[in-house]
Amino acid sequence: MYEHRTQELIPHSRFLLRLIFHASLAILIIIVSLGLGIIGYHQTEGLSWMDSLLNAAMILGGMGPVNELQTTSGKLFASFYSLFSGIIFLVSVGVIFAPVFHRLLHYFHLEAESRTSKQEDN
Repeated sequence: MYEHRTQELIPHSRFLLRLIFHASLAILIIIVSLGLGIIGYHQTEGLSWMDSLLNAAMILGGMGPVNELQTTSGKLFASFYSLFSGIIFLVSVGVIFAPVFHRLLHYFHLEAESRTSKQEDN
């Protein structure tokens, strides 16, 4: 998916497409995670779909639940969903920033390689 370290940097237009692809992938991960949370709250707590959406979005966003949980299964679900949401946040950030970090490292590698080849020529 990424260019090899011996290859040139890709043009800005292709890099922008790569960023859009990664952002879309991160959004898809978040949507699927939100869907799991909505279904989980609806099934374990019997909340309406809108209340389930609100609780799942608040947990996924790091704010915490809105409705007080009544059942043991709901509390267990909320505990695991909270841990899962923290991991999803880190994964999403990693997916979004991976192309940026790769481009920076690739650029610095090419720059360092050109400096060493110039020194060898002298």
